[in-house]
Amino acid sequence: MSTHSLHGSCHCARLTLRYETAQSPADTHPRACDCSFCRKHGAAYLSDPAGSLSLIEREPGSRREYRQGSENARFQVCGHCGALVAVLFEHEGRRYGAVNALCIDGDPGFGEFVAVSPQKLNPDEKIARWLQAWVPDVAVTSAGA
Repeated sequence: MSTHSLHGSCHCARLTLRYETAQSPADTHPRACDCSFCRKHGAAYLSDPAGSLSLIEREPGSRREYRQGSENARFQVCGHCGALVAVLFEHEGRRYGAVNALCIDGDPGFGEFVAVSPQKLNPDEKIARWLQAWVPDVAVTSAGA
């Protein structure tokens, strides 16, 4: 099984990411969330529960977190350029996450985006979905650390 290593960043590259997955980009269909926050950021998410994800803060203090709705998910936004790069969730000592596909460098050739509506789920249903679909054990580091 081959691994696809995808790299990306916010617009100013103060937040970078590395996402590894066995899923072929062509067979991956980013999930376009229909909530107002994600729509305004044009976000569509990728995740693989068997993959890995690392977020790197290249300039200390540039990573901002935003919470909305049930406030369980923490959206990772660059404090300088405003790009939404990922979303994280903590559960029982583990950090889960999903990547904004539009922050991936180049054109990996993803499949067609699909609309999703997590706002129709109650908080417990959202958590169950994230535990099933998102990348576990996400690493968040600072280049200065």
